[in-house]
Amino acid sequence: MNKTVFEISKMDCPSEENLIRMKLDGMTGLVHLEFDIPNRILTVFHHGGIDSIEKSIDELNLGSTFLSTETSDQTEIKEPTNQKKVLWIVLAINFTFFILEMITGLVSKSMGLVADSLDMLADSFVYGISLFAVGGSLVRKKQIAKLAGYFQVFLAVVGFVEVLRRFLGAEHLPNFSTMIAISVLALIANGLCLYILQKSKSKEEAHMKASMIFTSNDVIINLGVIVAGLLVHWLNSNKPDLIIGTIVFVLVVQGAWRILKLSK
Repeated sequence: MNKTVFEISKMDCPSEENLIRMKLDGMTGLVHLEFDIPNRILTVFHHGGIDSIEKSIDELNLGSTFLSTETSDQTEIKEPTNQKKVLWIVLAINFTFFILEMITGLVSKSMGLVADSLDMLADSFVYGISLFAVGGSLVRKKQIAKLAGYFQVFLAVVGFVEVLRRFLGAEHLPNFSTMIAISVLALIANGLCLYILQKSKSKEEAHMKASMIFTSNDVIINLGVIVAGLLVHWLNSNKPDLIIGTIVFVLVVQGAWRILKLSK
């Protein structure tokens, strides 16, 4: 058996891990995948060549770089037995915060919260595809990915239109305290999801490293909305909220594009 190591520079959170798992699902020669999210490292255990696997990883545009390949003496690899349960937990957390941030974003007139809610929905789609495609055919997985990707793009476009309308129309000042409070809760939720997924892999990873939290795009987005909320209050303007909303909508579209790549 061979062991090949890649650096995945854009593997910021567990949703990218699941995208890679779905992309490589069922590939000939693939034995096992190991993910080191904090260090953005993917280790592939496989038989035979790595070319087709490397090509599939590259197609996701996650900044993959081949590092090394060698013969592995490892003969037995234990897969996590509770993976499905863990995915259900993180799916529930992400979908709950999608609803919470969408409602509070609309009520508080914050496009930053609305955009972040769609980012939570994007992660929910990834975990959901992983769950509902288990045991199903490759065609079924691609159909689910295509539906999820296009729906995500549609919501992001609606968000862009609303941001533009607010830029050009009368200024509605968002409730900065709601922006900050909900974003802090979302920050905790993202950290919890990352901790749960890392802990499920092995006992050695049970204690969360500080670096784990700050490698996640989701956490950076939460911090961005918090800063935008402070600037809204300080400048008495909705522009910081609209700017962070636009940035997050762009990230949501990028995530949708990666999901759509699974349907090809």
